Amino acid sequence: MKRKVVIMGAAGRDFHNFNVFFRDNENYEVVAFTATQIPDIDGRAYPAELAGKLYPNGIPILAEEDLEKIIKEKNVDDVVFAYSDVPHEYVMHKASIVHKAGANFMLLGPEQTMIKSTKPVVSVCAIRTGCGKSQTSRRVVSILREKGRKVAVIRHPMPYGDLVAQRVQRFATLEDLDKYNCTIEEMEEYEPHINNGAVVFAGVDYEAILREAEKEADVILWDGGNNDFPFYKSDLEIVVVDPHRPGHELKYHPGETNFRRAKVIVINKIDTASLDNINIVRNHIREINPDAIVIDAASPLFVENGDMIRGKKVLVVEDGPTLTHGEMKYGAGVMAAYKYGASELVDPKPYAVGSIVDTFKKYTHIENLLPAMGYGEKQIKELEQTINNSHAELVIVATPIDLGRLININIPSVRVKYELEEIGTPTLEDVLKDF
Repeated sequence: MKRKVVIMGAAGRDFHNFNVFFRDNENYEVVAFTATQIPDIDGRAYPAELAGKLYPNGIPILAEEDLEKIIKEKNVDDVVFAYSDVPHEYVMHKASIVHKAGANFMLLGPEQTMIKSTKPVVSVCAIRTGCGKSQTSRRVVSILREKGRKVAVIRHPMPYGDLVAQRVQRFATLEDLDKYNCTIEEMEEYEPHINNGAVVFAGVDYEAILREAEKEADVILWDGGNNDFPFYKSDLEIVVVDPHRPGHELKYHPGETNFRRAKVIVINKIDTASLDNINIVRNHIREINPDAIVIDAASPLFVENGDMIRGKKVLVVEDGPTLTHGEMKYGAGVMAAYKYGASELVDPKPYAVGSIVDTFKKYTHIENLLPAMGYGEKQIKELEQTINNSHAELVIVATPIDLGRLININIPSVRVKYELEEIGTPTLEDVLKDF
């Protein structure tokens, strides 16, 4: 008898786990995916074109809130938890729901889900969303390219559209972002790499993606997301930690897995974190992963026309995931506002429209700043309306993309950018030289 399985996910790790472990496995029948975190994912299906010969009708994607009912109605044996950036306590609450309904609760590990590349692999992951993994990845790519290596960046999945069309994606120009109808979240990750001259691969089927990337690369750079562990067997695992959230390296799934596995740990934001918080992180490294190479780093801000901020009432637009499930209460935009002397941070809540209102209701910790939400054309338009409705004198755009390329901002604006800079030694170049 086949064991009936539900995979709990958010359009990323769940699809990968299915592809590498369940797709052609005749011992199991995946009866459904459940979805959370990302708007408008549930109610769709994992298509037959990707699901393989055992699933000629595809697999339904249902709302996670109905999990207990799904387990009972479909006589489910095993429930696989397959999403990330959540507290350990949250994971065990889900396990309790599953156990109450009578099923097993499972977590697939690295050896069951990592794919082997024919090329050397460097992975850059983090213990939380918003640690500074993206600028660390860009720094690694720049070092490798300076040494004459051809690097292909493969990004953790964010397939929120047509899954068949997104099976294997290659981004070499900004026009490719439009070709694949990317969300703002996707653009935030791909656009800086493209502007840096790198080619980015992403999509749904990560073995097919890897084989395409290997055709044009000497080295594969796994650019992890959502504090997940790598999809590929890595020859060098670099993990970024955040002293603005000390202790989170031991409290979140699967960030703690990354923390314990890391060969290199980058303590980012040292220039802006308190000494006490930095020491908490250092002590945890000594206790949990004493063999890791530790690199100190900062992510200094670069603000175009920063003098425009002084004395202004500003609306700050920050990177979305960092604020939402990343749970940060501020980002680079707020720091820039304080650094350059803004007189006031404008609260966007009274001016929010549509789904942006729902975002503030869901993430109640967000105050006096606006996450750059944009999961589709409608929400991007609502973001535009929210910005233009505000009575701000200036908009500080701290999302990694050129937001003005997507929306019409009727208020004067400045952009905040940030890159990784190592402090002292060892540096990433030292580590990569040995690698």
